Amino acid sequence: MRSRLASPPPRRLAPSDGRRAAVLVPVFVEAGQLWTLLTKRTDDLPHHKSQYAFPGGGQELGEDPWAAALREAEEEVGIETKKILRLGELDELSASSGYRIIPCVGAVPVPLETRPNPGEIAEVFAVPVSAFANPRLVEDRMVKIDGQERMIRIYHVGNRRIWGLTAKILKNLVGRLGIAMAEDFGQ
Repeated sequence: MRSRLASPPPRRLAPSDGRRAAVLVPVFVEAGQLWTLLTKRTDDLPHHKSQYAFPGGGQELGEDPWAAALREAEEEVGIETKKILRLGELDELSASSGYRIIPCVGAVPVPLETRPNPGEIAEVFAVPVSAFANPRLVEDRMVKIDGQERMIRIYHVGNRRIWGLTAKILKNLVGRLGIAMAEDFGQ
């Protein structure tokens, strides 16, 4: 997994004044399958309320992306950072809010114990990474955002709709790991 995440090197955005942020993309193997852990943000947060996301947030002064991702994972979902094995990073993304986000992929232990922060996290749940390569769960939809039409990806997982930056991160993860769309789904 480390070699797939490292080659080719993850893309970085051109320098800008955007605020730096990082998320942890926690992965683990259970029952012979690779899984990832996602959160649902609470309904009363000022930004990205009720959205599905990876634990993460803005980097503090002097903090690198890994330090920010690990700190936020511990604050938001209670994952013990000393138990996370660093595997690599994904492509840097920009958010409409001005953030520049580096997704950090880390292996977490099984069984995984989480302690969601009730002020930020409404739910923590695991999904097999292969679900994001199932064409029956993927929708690419044209939407109008701030007056401009944009194509967005939406993953329909159970009753959840995962979109936005989280969907972009998941698409990048599936691609880097070489999980082919439709390969195991009879398409």
